[in-house]
Amino acid sequence: MKITNKDVIQSYLLTSAKYDYSVYEKRILYRLVELCQPQIEGQKLDHRFEINKDLFNGYWVKIPISSFLKDENDKNHHQVKQALRDLRDKTFEYEDSKRWELISIIESPAIEKYHDFVEFRVHPKIYHAILDFSKGFRKFELVTAMSFESTYAMRFYELFSEKKTPITYSIDKLKIMFKIEGKYKQVNDFFKRVIDPAKKELDKNSPYSFEYKPIKEGRKITSIKFYPVYIPENRDGEVEERQLKKKISPSWELDRMIINYLKENYIFDTKEIINNMELFVKAQNKFDLMLFLSQMRIKSKNKANPKGYLINAIKKELAK
Repeated sequence: MKITNKDVIQSYLLTSAKYDYSVYEKRILYRLVELCQPQIEGQKLDHRFEINKDLFNGYWVKIPISSFLKDENDKNHHQVKQALRDLRDKTFEYEDSKRWELISIIESPAIEKYHDFVEFRVHPKIYHAILDFSKGFRKFELVTAMSFESTYAMRFYELFSEKKTPITYSIDKLKIMFKIEGKYKQVNDFFKRVIDPAKKELDKNSPYSFEYKPIKEGRKITSIKFYPVYIPENRDGEVEERQLKKKISPSWELDRMIINYLKENYIFDTKEIINNMELFVKAQNKFDLMLFLSQMRIKSKNKANPKGYLINAIKKELAK
């Protein structure tokens, strides 16, 4: 299947999770993120894919097997089957401030012979983790993410995509995140086998890479300070153009009826809508924003700052 490039938003719960998966397993996870994207953006699902909720709040996914291949030249269906087996047997290690648990990534994978479709069940907590933005998010180009040959390049790409400020990770923390605690006891081997190959692949193919500086405690290197690097020549031009259009036109993300209502009843101009776009889109996807705007119109009418009153009201509604 030809991959149409796009920016995909991935929950930071997945980006910073602890796992060690093969390239094909990662591609399956990327497709899961892509399938959830329409729900985040309030759009229709691609007609080639299906997601159906069952009686136990799980989600049955149906998707062409070719979706998990690198490109049109990749015919390695055996690797896809193996990845499905491995994902069925593996667990997702989820941890937040209150709870730790292990959850199966997928359940009951099956391939419809002569129809080139894969079907499997996704645990509701996996599905909602993808949609959970409570710890921030990363954007990445789908085609770029699917093209990497190294899982380490994939992980660093997720961590540094669109990041602009330096970040420091201890070597122990990185090993835990990548599930390689028992490997590369010599620090030089960790740089040689993990850091440097990932950087080389990102420099060559990705719009987001990094420079780094080892940090010592005494004589021992214990941490690495990463400096995100943007490489514009590696950025997909069509994706960049779509992002620019979103910045200058709110209609790319907000329902036209909502835009018109904000302008006519709250006297928002286009720039003010764009400045509050993230809030409006989040509200649009969480509750009936049009109904809320109509209910708040009378309440805000006699306020000194109706726009500010509305913004604060939306924030309070989202916090419920």
